[in-house]
Amino acid sequence: MPSYQPKPEHKFTFGLWTVGNIGRDPFGEPVRHKLSPVEIVHLLAEVGAYGVNLHDNDLVPIDATVAERDRIVAEFKEALAATGLVVPMATTNLFSDPAFKDGAFSANDPRVRAYALQKTMHAIDLGAELGARVYVFWGGREGVETDAAKDPIAAIKRTREAMNFLCEYAIDQGYDLKFALEAKPNEPRGDMYNSTTGHILAFIESLDHPEMVGVNPEVAHEHMAGLNFLHGVAQAWETGKLFHIDLNDQAFGRYDQDFRFGAVNLKSAFFLVKFLEDVGYGGSRHFDAHAYRTEDYEGVRDFARGCMRTYLILKEKAAAWNQDAEIAALVKEINADDGAMAPYTGAYSRDKARALKAAAFDRVALGARGLAYERLDQLTIEVLLGVR
Repeated sequence: MPSYQPKPEHKFTFGLWTVGNIGRDPFGEPVRHKLSPVEIVHLLAEVGAYGVNLHDNDLVPIDATVAERDRIVAEFKEALAATGLVVPMATTNLFSDPAFKDGAFSANDPRVRAYALQKTMHAIDLGAELGARVYVFWGGREGVETDAAKDPIAAIKRTREAMNFLCEYAIDQGYDLKFALEAKPNEPRGDMYNSTTGHILAFIESLDHPEMVGVNPEVAHEHMAGLNFLHGVAQAWETGKLFHIDLNDQAFGRYDQDFRFGAVNLKSAFFLVKFLEDVGYGGSRHFDAHAYRTEDYEGVRDFARGCMRTYLILKEKAAAWNQDAEIAALVKEINADDGAMAPYTGAYSRDKARALKAAAFDRVALGARGLAYERLDQLTIEVLLGVR
């Protein structure tokens, strides 16, 4: 019986804010005591994680003095050294403090926008000091409750200006960093800008340094919008922009639930894992999720182990799917190509277009052919259920 134990090569990571979540919600007070960053590092090492990610204020309080900041960071580094955990990704909290109630980079107040840049530069310094190679931007307050409040074109332009500024800052400092932008359609704002991965992919192409900016898609955020997460991930991968990924789970159309990976949409999780493994994605598998509010810290450990275990089980199922002879035969049949269309496809030419316009097709036969997708999907279900 496989043990499904995580190993460093799996690159499983959690945020300080995930396993450190104390179970507060809009309707209830905390149910778990707060752990220090050092305690969280040791908890993650205990369950077998590879790394730990953080917002700046997950580690250093927003009002810490320089001396306090240096002491906290030194203690955190000691914990990393003692456990062997690494910090692959860092980010900035631009959503918790009341100063950011109208956004950060898109805020109407220019003083807020300037403070957001200042705070982010300090946070980038911290991430680089801890060894992060990816820096994530989630615009948690970049949006509106009423479109009377903010010009959307001005908001886009302000966000572009901020990203261009921060790209230049990272380059000027000599940091070996890539930026990854994270989409979400709503919550905590009524409506948020750059609300899906597709929006962000388009936005990136308008930046001064698009080569250093990619995406950090999150399962729950795309499911909140009713979208197929795999398709967004595939588009990001195909364009070379999948710099990081947030794994969790979410019922479609709900608030941001951040459930354990694979806890809701198991078939979607399977195809996502299969895709990441098939294409050879080499980045972190970051679990941006929370344990149920019903849990104590032993339950938090169960949650963290469960995220990684489910990924590894689905990775094994993906290999079984790929190696299944009946499935392979069906896939080959579905994608059969006898080469007859080769003269008409590929790059355009005038002769090719003329020949294609003159070609004869049996439209009725094309429409009459069954594609066996029902059978293929059932075989997929049987692989997942462990009966094949």
